Order: sequence, then structure tokens, then C-alpha cells
Amino acid sequence: MTDAADTLDAENGSKPTEDVVAGVIDDIDAAHDDYDRGYTDADATLAVVMSHVDRLREVRE
Repeated sequence: MTDAADTLDAENGSKPTEDVVAGVIDDIDAAHDDYDRGYTDADATLAVVMSHVDRLREVRE
């Protein structure tokens, strides 16, 4: 998982939306690659994806 998406915007104390979206996309791509290679099962991959969907919802609010 990326650390860039976890940084705080110094001015307003929130995560920059673009950084969060970029981090989520990278992490979902990595989870999909791991699944394709057989490193993880479908349930684990879906759990990763859904955790990032929740993260995007938080940023939107």
C-alpha cells in the first residue's frame, strides 16, 4: 500500500483528494495483480478493494 495517500495536507489537515485517488488506484491494481498471480484468493482481494472504496467514500464526505 502506498504512503503518499496517507499524508495530510498541511493547510487544511485533510488528505488531498488526488493523492488518495492515486493511492487507491495503485493499491487496487496491486491487489488485482496479486490475485492474477495466485498470491491471494478472491475474498482477500475483494476485502482490499472494498476497504479502498470505503476510503474513497470518506474523502468524498
